[in-house]
Amino acid sequence: MILISFREIRPTKTNLINLQRKIAFAIRGERFLEFKREQIIFQIKKVWEEYKINQNKLNNLYKKSLVKLNQAYKEMGKRDFILFSQMSKIQFNPKIDIKYKRKTGILIPSIEYNLDRENKLPAYSFEGSSHFIDDLVIILIEFFQRLIKFAETESIILNNTFNFKKINRRINGLKNMIIPNLETEIKKIKEKLEEIERENFVRLKKTKDLIEKKAKSSNAVI
Repeated sequence: MILISFREIRPTKTNLINLQRKIAFAIRGERFLEFKREQIIFQIKKVWEEYKINQNKLNNLYKKSLVKLNQAYKEMGKRDFILFSQMSKIQFNPKIDIKYKRKTGILIPSIEYNLDRENKLPAYSFEGSSHFIDDLVIILIEFFQRLIKFAETESIILNNTFNFKKINRRINGLKNMIIPNLETEIKKIKEKLEEIERENFVRLKKTKDLIEKKAKSSNAVI
């Protein structure tokens, strides 16, 4: 990170060289950040298509599950439906494991979902239940699998977006503040050094003229 002091910098060649090194480093840093920003934009575009596909599939599964839920509720009635729900809670033992891996400086989540069943057979009898229940269970299992995939892609997009904003702020800081300030300081020092050089040249010229004048006077006396 480049730190710029706004106090007056002495116009010396050493300070000029130091500032020139800093601005060269700042320009390289800006180019590197712009390259990273392009990579992030590419990643967002790449994941965005998958995100939209998962979102559409998730919405369709959600609508189907509501239809099946309503059909089963109407056919079974409130009492039997609640009883079926409570029995299913006992049978299913869902497990979720979330891990993160870093890729191109961004944390990418990996969600492992396992719907363990205590008993392979359904938690309800075929006689006292609606045939819509079987369809609803199948849809809900697929729905949760799709929901996890959707959550993974959404997290990747959010992390990339946050990283994009952070890099964009750094680029703007370099481009709009740090590099222009360095350029201004370099220009000031160059102008001051040129002014000092001109003054030294005039001083040396006058000194030379004075020496030559004294030499001519001495020769005239002799």
